[in-house]
Amino acid sequence: MQSFNFASLVLNRTWRSLQRIYVSYRFQHVQNQPPLVVERALRSIKMDTFETSLIRNFCIIAHVDHGKSTLADRLLELTGTIPKSKENRQVLDKLDVERERGITVKAAAVSMFYPYKNQTYLLNLIDTPGHVDFSTEVARSLSACQSAILLVDAAQGIQAQTVANFLLACDSFMEVIAVINKIDLKEAKIDRTIAQIESEFGLLSKNIIQVSAKHGTNCETLLEQIIEQLPPPNYSRTGLLRLFIFDSVFSSNINTTIINVAVTDGIVRSGDKVTSKLSGKNYTVLETGIFMYPDRVKTDALYAGHVGYIICDTKHIQDTIVGDTFYHQGVNVEPLQTFKVPKAMVFAGFFPFDEAQYNSFEQSIERLALNDTGVRIVSTSNPAFGKGMRIGFLGLLHMEIFNQRLESEFAQQVITTFPGVAYQCRIIGKDNIKDYGSEILTISDPLKWPDTNIIRETFEPIVDGQILTPTQFSPIIKLICDERRGNLIEEYCIDEKRTLLKYKLPLAEIVYDFFDQLKQITSGYGTFDYEDSGYEKSNIVKMRFCINNEEIDELSVLCHAKRAQTIGKEVVIKLKENIERQQYAIKIEAKVHSTVLARQNIPPYKKDVGAKLYGGDKTRLMKLLKRQEEGKERMRSIANIQVPRDAIIAVLKRK
Repeated sequence: MQSFNFASLVLNRTWRSLQRIYVSYRFQHVQNQPPLVVERALRSIKMDTFETSLIRNFCIIAHVDHGKSTLADRLLELTGTIPKSKENRQVLDKLDVERERGITVKAAAVSMFYPYKNQTYLLNLIDTPGHVDFSTEVARSLSACQSAILLVDAAQGIQAQTVANFLLACDSFMEVIAVINKIDLKEAKIDRTIAQIESEFGLLSKNIIQVSAKHGTNCETLLEQIIEQLPPPNYSRTGLLRLFIFDSVFSSNINTTIINVAVTDGIVRSGDKVTSKLSGKNYTVLETGIFMYPDRVKTDALYAGHVGYIICDTKHIQDTIVGDTFYHQGVNVEPLQTFKVPKAMVFAGFFPFDEAQYNSFEQSIERLALNDTGVRIVSTSNPAFGKGMRIGFLGLLHMEIFNQRLESEFAQQVITTFPGVAYQCRIIGKDNIKDYGSEILTISDPLKWPDTNIIRETFEPIVDGQILTPTQFSPIIKLICDERRGNLIEEYCIDEKRTLLKYKLPLAEIVYDFFDQLKQITSGYGTFDYEDSGYEKSNIVKMRFCINNEEIDELSVLCHAKRAQTIGKEVVIKLKENIERQQYAIKIEAKVHSTVLARQNIPPYKKDVGAKLYGGDKTRLMKLLKRQEEGKERMRSIANIQVPRDAIIAVLKRK
């Protein structure tokens, strides 16, 4: 006879009551602070009830636009975390930029409670981005989990970032459930997608779950399989406390940092004294809790296996380091294995529109960079814009999102310089090497590029790229890669309709418009992923822009010699369009070394000096014109050309 679990029944009823209270709260539109009734309901459950065997920590990984956020919406509805509604779209995507663009750019954690077989399970879900520029978010989300759901679009099949994210999960020795989404679409090719998953990832077809996240088809089955197939965290409450920091964000509401943690061992409570393994600083824990949409909820404590947040008495934004380990003060523990932080690939200068707002601008960037380990920030200055920041990003989309968030979340008006990559050069001369501190220099700012006379050789960054495309488009893509100085390494067919191309490509050739061009050629079916492959010898030059032989430092750019003339023509035309005519001629030139690669002239205004003449000898007119020309020559020789700030900004906005 099956035993009756009275404690589980009480727990389930308590949780159902909590769900009803929470749904009622949601409809009251009170989203600033967690409701007291929810906190009390959670205390009645108590977090210590959830042993590690009742916890599942997992994230959803996939290529961009395969339906991760939609699936997260359905799971939140099925667990009662949010009420069922047609308005539930991307509920975990809280940033304005995410909703505007329809993509996830920031990993989001949420806790769900799900009753199953007379037990209530705690499911900690982390929704991750799918674009290659936000691979850091995926890496640190995986570090807080023990398993992953690999989501594949039934119509698109396996794509480049699907493979990259699966390999990240494998590197972390994670259990993976393969899920095919969008099975309701007419163009869904379920059998083909199953075959791809089997051949590429070695996952058994019988374990692949087919769902429609949009309509909720088989989503409850997925929840059950999460509990049945995915392993619980293998941690101990009796061990010494170790908290892994996988994210943090500055909250303006409470004017402090909220630290996202995964508790690997021990217990953390409010009032505990903890120490940072990286900095050695000591802090007091002021609050512990979990994430429940739409806000965080306080708990009595966090136990081994839990994923939640802590708030400490940190003094500065920089006190919280993603990847750090916190432990109880006075004891010594081994640091947790952290994730690999990718190297910044694209660099640009960021400057406040109003120099008087620099302090506010600097503080906004520090707060935004707090939870974005992919950015690298160095202070810089510019002759036209004053003090600013030189910031490195993982890609161009990463830079665009960062810029947009600065404007929308922090109300900052920002000027950005040309996005570029970091080149290397080898210099000669003992004195020069001593002055620069090294024989090989890595430089992203053109203003810091050494004089040509002391450079022996130059290098540019190379990436290993993977292009997944319908086979019919592969010849055109090969031509484009050849134009961009690519080197084909490998080519093979995944199935009868799709081909994988592996290329070595210069990073500078792909950061601007390569991905957009690929999408346009393949009607959206081509995908691209890349990773750093070091530096190779190349012919890198510094292009200078001059107006009447006066150099404009802020427009200088580093590029490959083959691209110099194209870039030079584009910039001088843009300058001509944005500089007003003067009483004298203006000469705009793009130069590499002493060679002029592009030139535009702005003609002077001319007064009709012959208007007062009524006939007579022609020499009178010629004499007046000659005198006018001599006057303009004198004016040009003593004039100081001031390029309008708006003209420089217009040039920097070029695509």
